[in-house]
Amino acid sequence: MAIISDGEKFKPEKERENLSPQETEYDYNFESCIRPKSFNEYIGQSQLKETLKISIEAARQRSEPLDHLLFYGPPGLGKTTISAVIANEMGSKIKTTSAPALEKPRDLIGILMNLKNHDFLFIDEIHRLNKVAEEILYPAMEDFSIDRTIGSGEKTKILRIPISRFTLIGATTKAGSLSGPLRDRFGIIHKLEFYTNQELKHIIKRTASILDTGITEDGAELVASRSRGTPRIANRLLKRIRDYAIVKSDGKITREIAEKALELLNIDKYGLDIADRDLLKLLIEKHEGGPVGIETLAAALGEDVKTIEDVYEPYLLQAGFISRTPRGRKASAAAYKHLGYKPPSFQQSFLTD
Repeated sequence: MAIISDGEKFKPEKERENLSPQETEYDYNFESCIRPKSFNEYIGQSQLKETLKISIEAARQRSEPLDHLLFYGPPGLGKTTISAVIANEMGSKIKTTSAPALEKPRDLIGILMNLKNHDFLFIDEIHRLNKVAEEILYPAMEDFSIDRTIGSGEKTKILRIPISRFTLIGATTKAGSLSGPLRDRFGIIHKLEFYTNQELKHIIKRTASILDTGITEDGAELVASRSRGTPRIANRLLKRIRDYAIVKSDGKITREIAEKALELLNIDKYGLDIADRDLLKLLIEKHEGGPVGIETLAAALGEDVKTIEDVYEPYLLQAGFISRTPRGRKASAAAYKHLGYKPPSFQQSFLTD
């Protein structure tokens, strides 16, 4: 079932009694209350924001829907959040679903038929759309219509049904897995980048303020440095550190409190957790640094290939701890050094203090 987001403001506790259970769950969960509602509140992705502001203003002046957008990049960088911001900036509603939820043609057709002019439809994991759903989207994206087959045999007819002029926003961690015909129908395509520590620091301070949690500058800096360039991880760590500060101290997050909480969570100075380090240790201890095939790594770690590719690898690659080769994954000299191993002689020259 699609989730409908109208970009409503976070309402006080006393107003919840008038909401349905579904609205309460959506509007008042942690993610919803901390998500920015406008570009002014949205931190990071500066170049993307400036480009989008121009596209949005141009669409407004033409009184037309915004071109279809495709956002890609690792999980947790804000693809869903910036999509809701765009809808808010356009003064429109956004309906949110995911490709795996659109199993049958009627699932997608029902959503498309109920869209209003200038509404947004956000489809997460759009690379997982089945072929039938893709073919329904082609005329919907190009001509704002749906082709329905009526009758059978010699009496078969194609009936073209008009729908409202809408904007599709697709989000994916695997842009290369989209079919060419679908990818080509997006007018605006952008990759979301990892965030800098300074940007994450601002995000953490903003979230702490919303949660009414005190945090020092150096406390925020430490949490940012362990957040793997990802806002979702930054906010998740902040929640856990807040719990620790409430139980073990006066509730305020200082650098000392953050360090103790992160140590308890087994998050090291580069933001790596136990699972990340296990992957690197597997490469180094069992396979002499690699190369190792992704299927072998997945089997040894008890994870599926998708989890390794989408969750572990993006940051490990960006941080320089592993590399991809035609023969598989390899641990870098930096990975050896970080885990306290002596790298092979051929990698010694790549180490820097």
